[in-house]
Amino acid sequence: MNLNNFQFYLANLRPWLTLLIIAWFLGSIGLGWLVNSIIVIIGIMAIAPVVAFLGLRWWLQRNLVTSQCPVCGFEFMGLNHSNIQCPNCGEHLTVDGGKFTRIAPEGTIDVAAVEVQTQVLSEGDGE
Repeated sequence: MNLNNFQFYLANLRPWLTLLIIAWFLGSIGLGWLVNSIIVIIGIMAIAPVVAFLGLRWWLQRNLVTSQCPVCGFEFMGLNHSNIQCPNCGEHLTVDGGKFTRIAPEGTIDVAAVEVQTQVLSEGDGE
């Protein structure tokens, strides 16, 4: 066997020898920490989506408001403590206390119209 053939065999064995040396080193310091850390990482990866889904559902139940627009009566959803625009009439609204309220410019007096019953007086009733 000449020197060139020996170098060729050694070059083919280099990856295997490196793997063997790493395995021996990890075996000498103990593999328990490595196995435990892999199990913990897999556990976190399995539990994190479930916790995120349940947390998002809880947050949406607390902050998603379904109500009617005070201007046009269109029912839609909005997030609590936010400013939105009615998709039907375009009125700017704020969401507070589980309902929608109008955002009026400073100095605007907002009134509610009341329907009043009318009576028709005949010519002989008034005198």
